[in-house]
Parts: sequence; structure tokens; C-alpha cells
Amino acid sequence: MRKRSSVSVIDDDASFRVATDSLLRARGYTVHTFDSAAAFLRSSVLDETSCVITDVKMPDISGLELQTILRSQGRSVPIIFITAFPEESARARALREGAIGFLSKASDVSSLLKYVETALAMPPPARRRR
Repeated sequence: MRKRSSVSVIDDDASFRVATDSLLRARGYTVHTFDSAAAFLRSSVLDETSCVITDVKMPDISGLELQTILRSQGRSVPIIFITAFPEESARARALREGAIGFLSKASDVSSLLKYVETALAMPPPARRRR
């Protein structure tokens, strides 16, 4: 596993955050969980995050809006979307705008882990200068 292995999980569903946190920590990843995109954007781990796993539908800022915000800030961190409401239009938009994966919450664990491994194998994104 690479040193750059900090994964941020953003989902308003506490049970999903806990389960995903446990799964990823068991695989040796550093995991940060957030109950909203706004909390993630305000966090001190924004620049050290190597991969984002986010729900599509959340109050206030959706996962798709988060993707747009991150890209507008010049951040190219790999994003994996996961949703209980898979809609083709959301999937198409997420992938068109650079997401590396779009999964249903009913997907098997191995699919999620495969996307995380793919994301973490990518070269580090260029950091935006402040």
C-alpha cells in the first residue's frame, strides 16, 4: 500500500460511514469520516485526502456539487460515488466530470475496494497553490 492512503468518506448515513470506516481501516487505510460535504470542505484533512468516497444525495451540498467545488478549486482528488438511489443521469454526470467509480450501496464490498485501490494507485494530484 502506498504512503498516500488517506481516504475521506462523506455520507449523511451514520451506519454507512461506520461500516465503510471499519472496512477501510481493516485494510490499513487512514480514514476520515464526515456527515456532510461542508464538514469535509472545512476540515484540516482536505489537502491530505488521497481518495474521496461520497454519497450522491446529501442535504445542503450533494456529492455531485462537492465534485464541482473540488474541481473548481483545482483539486483533482479521485472520487468514488456511492448511492442508494442510482440514477443514470447522476452516474453519467459524475463519470463525465472525472469520477473513477459510481456504485450502488447494494454493491459488493470488493467493488468498492477495487475502486479505492485504483484511486490510490493514481499519481498524486497537483496541489493548488494558495
